[in-house]
Amino acid sequence: MPITLYGIPNCDTVKKARTWLTAKNLEHDFHDFKKSWVDEAHLSRWCDALGWEKVLNKAGTTFKKLADGDKTNLNQTKAIALMLAQPSMIKRPIVEHPGGLLIGFKADEWSAALS
Repeated sequence: MPITLYGIPNCDTVKKARTWLTAKNLEHDFHDFKKSWVDEAHLSRWCDALGWEKVLNKAGTTFKKLADGDKTNLNQTKAIALMLAQPSMIKRPIVEHPGGLLIGFKADEWSAALS
């Protein structure tokens, strides 16, 4: 299983992550949320492994602009529906690698997981 980085190309954190992977000579595929949607199966798997609270980006402007009713009584099913409708609400980057999943970019964590 190769390394796949999921994100949005203009996201600063995704840019840092891609630069880091390249500098470490780690081959990876990039999956752009904007061009190629993320399906429900991926989101469900990520939420099961990491918790929907980590996968849903509540700090982003897309989430903050939601109507109050959409932000209340969140659970995994509702969070996945929101992320399917607006992929910008998915925390970035998410990396699938042979040893599991990484979310967000922390060089120390990535070094330990991908070495």
